[in-house]
Amino acid sequence: MKLSAETLADLHPEISRPAYDRSKVTAGILHVGLGNFHRAHQAIYIDDLLARGGSEEWGILGAGVMPADAQMRDGLKAQDCLYTVLEQDASGDKGRVIGSMTDFAPVSPNHEGILRAMASPSIRIVSLTVTEGGYFVSAETGGFNPDHPAIQADIANPGKPGTIFGAIVEGLRARREAGMVPFTVMSCDNVPHNGEVTRAAVLGIARGQDASLADWIDDKVAFPNGMVDRITPATTEARINHLREAFGLEDARPVFCEPFRQWVLEDKFTDGRPALEEVGVQFVPDVTPYEHMKIRILNGGHAMIAYPGALLGLTYAHDAMAHPLVRGFLEKVETTEVIPIVPPVPDTSLTAYFELIEERFANPRVEDTLSRLCLDGSNRQPKFIVPSAADCLKAGRSIDGLALASALWCRYCFGEGEHHEEIPPNDPSWDRLKEASRVARDNPAAWLQMSDIYGDVGQSPLFREGFTKALNALWENGTEATLQAYLND
Repeated sequence: MKLSAETLADLHPEISRPAYDRSKVTAGILHVGLGNFHRAHQAIYIDDLLARGGSEEWGILGAGVMPADAQMRDGLKAQDCLYTVLEQDASGDKGRVIGSMTDFAPVSPNHEGILRAMASPSIRIVSLTVTEGGYFVSAETGGFNPDHPAIQADIANPGKPGTIFGAIVEGLRARREAGMVPFTVMSCDNVPHNGEVTRAAVLGIARGQDASLADWIDDKVAFPNGMVDRITPATTEARINHLREAFGLEDARPVFCEPFRQWVLEDKFTDGRPALEEVGVQFVPDVTPYEHMKIRILNGGHAMIAYPGALLGLTYAHDAMAHPLVRGFLEKVETTEVIPIVPPVPDTSLTAYFELIEERFANPRVEDTLSRLCLDGSNRQPKFIVPSAADCLKAGRSIDGLALASALWCRYCFGEGEHHEEIPPNDPSWDRLKEASRVARDNPAAWLQMSDIYGDVGQSPLFREGFTKALNALWENGTEATLQAYLND
């Protein structure tokens, strides 16, 4: 049975359906980036809220900026913007159809559909999931990079934006000229201080075009910081077949995820917000402690199991967690180097949080591939691993484990495993990383010269020494022996 509004009544009894009248829902949120994470996270919170009644003005209008988003749009619109989410763990599957998306704006290079939506007074929030590397942040400076060619192109061509941030500037310009209240800009990406990072990108373009517009945005527009969390692996053909065979449902865009989800958000909005506290969102005055906890312990932890696991020929996160050396490496680095430099989090035990992370990583039903966790290290390492190393260096603490984690990434980027098997390209900067890794085989310090990734950490004699020792050991003794030596030390 193909999923659609007409077939909702005939769903398998174990698949729940929207508990509200979708015809009464209007879009108050324009969301850019309809990937699996958004549809397993923000869209579900809105779906939960709509089911409570009284919030029909907070539906989601989907939007995309990449060519592949046009295919996403076609698939979702063919099933009335409905899709299935299957939460999976050892106890089984829990399925539901999500109906919080009202429509999907047309996808075009200059974002005409997005700009039309931004001009509507009903849109009061523009939210984003455009990946960690999509914010034009320089790891070398830690701030917005106004010299990026895409940003310079947007600055030079007001009215014809190429980036989503250029489109936001154009949308806010139109609302200002029309005398309308501006919308809130809310990042839902896994980026430290994501609201401030988004604000910097928007203001950077606006200031390059029109100083008075930038001042107006700076004064009038809210950019709340938020921490988001849910492990949401890629949707594979095998997963789609499982949905079809187990539940008799044909869905072009299903999502599979773990049961756990969390959203911590600052209560800073320009023109009202949905009552998300009613469905489990934590509103706090400062998200920073929660960000530190999640990004350093969970996202950093993913890197700690992904690269050694991949080099050992493992496939899934739960495989890595079942390997005593990989799990031991994760536990030692987290408990001796990462958790001690994570600031306290209100009403939270960091030890209990890490234990929950271990349990989530080991969930065999999620089947989160190590290749997905290894993806885009050039954008993830500067956010998830390098800052922990920087804090340890400042505090005079050991960085041996974090240096080994970085060396494992370098060894992975060589593009060839320990048994000469090919490691396929897995980063937007793969050619650069592969070349740097090959140079680093004989000169490990060359890897740390990528200042846009390592910044000051790459210049630290202590980190250079730890990294050099770790990378040499990986080449001389192999991954397994190197991990064992670290655990024995």
